[in-house]
Amino acid sequence: MTPEPGSARPSAPDSPPSSDRPSPLPRFPRDFLWGVSTSAAQIEGAVDEDGRGPSAWDAFAAETGRIKDGSTPRVTTDHYHRYREDVALLKELGVGAYRFSVAWPRVVPEGRGAVNGAGLDFYDRLVDALLEAGIAPVPTLFHWDTPQPLEAAGGWLARETAAHFAAYADTVAARLGDRVPHWITLNEPAELTLLGYGLGQHAPGRHLLFDALPAAHHQLLGHGLAVQALRARGATSIGIANSHGPTWPASNSPADTEAADFYDLLLNRLFAEPILLGRYPDEGIAALLPSPVADDLKTISEPLDWYGINYYQPTRIGAPEADDGTTASDFSGIRLPAGLPFAPREIEGRPRTGFGWPVVPEALTELLLTFHHRYGASLPPVMITENGCAYEDIDDPARIAFLDAHLRALRTAMDAGADVRGYFVWSLLDNFEWAEGFHQRFGLVHVDYTTLRRTPKASFGWFHDMVTAVSAGSA
Repeated sequence: MTPEPGSARPSAPDSPPSSDRPSPLPRFPRDFLWGVSTSAAQIEGAVDEDGRGPSAWDAFAAETGRIKDGSTPRVTTDHYHRYREDVALLKELGVGAYRFSVAWPRVVPEGRGAVNGAGLDFYDRLVDALLEAGIAPVPTLFHWDTPQPLEAAGGWLARETAAHFAAYADTVAARLGDRVPHWITLNEPAELTLLGYGLGQHAPGRHLLFDALPAAHHQLLGHGLAVQALRARGATSIGIANSHGPTWPASNSPADTEAADFYDLLLNRLFAEPILLGRYPDEGIAALLPSPVADDLKTISEPLDWYGINYYQPTRIGAPEADDGTTASDFSGIRLPAGLPFAPREIEGRPRTGFGWPVVPEALTELLLTFHHRYGASLPPVMITENGCAYEDIDDPARIAFLDAHLRALRTAMDAGADVRGYFVWSLLDNFEWAEGFHQRFGLVHVDYTTLRRTPKASFGWFHDMVTAVSAGSA
């Protein structure tokens, strides 16, 4: 029988002999922020209810062949109706913070203009429920669900979208700002630029390659304008959630090193340095961006209170080989076109998640120390805003091992000087995993997509015990 939330959790695997047990996790600061993350498009459902407008992901998922298993965001985990049940799970988990996203089309259905009061009412209820449970709400204002009317008008390729985003941010802050302690502007603008506008693997499904770069610039501009709007509403703790990972050259050859440096520039530095340093890392790239770049950078580099990093895996990159210039290739579930100036290579000799991603916890240490040394005083305190893995089982020792190893790697980086203030697991719930549909399960809580019943996994119990121990100062 499947237990209901709040009942006994599934037991962890049998403990190994004491001599084989891992050592206790190292201590973390008493005020370290422990949390979990979700996003609206992946868990809320209720896409046609209470005045919500369509998003770019609703339109994308409705196209035949876009989602691997044919699923859609229409219901997902039905968090819109079951949020109290999910807040009870958060309270049971024992975390201090919950990172969720506000659905732009639920609040401003057209993306601009009229505000949907019923949409704001939902987030009012959610924030109040979290506070009643003793959990800090950490809303992300944009997690890829661009209102479809704005997408049809150009989406993030259009400069006006940045201004519309700032107006929406002001609307949300006006309603929730008296109770929200921490804000996140954007989630992973690199992925939306690359996968959504560059390669067509995600919504909106465009195939623009390097002509997608205006979407990067306009997202960053929207971020800066949203920071200004939040500050005007009194916000004192603002960050962004950027995805980053170390880039490793396939060899020491000049060609492989050059290819890896270019990939690192596109996926890491292009999205960090405008925010942290007020400049783009490459003049050639900057020349491809829509003007007025210099003026925009002053807005993009509005000071942040902390910098969010989503980390999953490193990437190994080599120079294109003969066939890389004429044929497409598959890498980590992404179909790459021919003719790119770099070629991903497999990282061998590592365990892999259910998604096929290599498990490399020490790369998190490397990443954090790279940022610490590269940006110095320009880097504010860091939050790990996403880290997690996909595995199928409810009894999930592989997820426990993944989280344990990455927390040790995080502590190693902190001991070496990285200023990290919090850690959020992706994700609370199994959910709609974008183009993969429902067959990649990242949650600490299992969701039966037929009955929508929630079942805490063994990793849920492990994370609860870890947070409890750390909070008591005994970890």
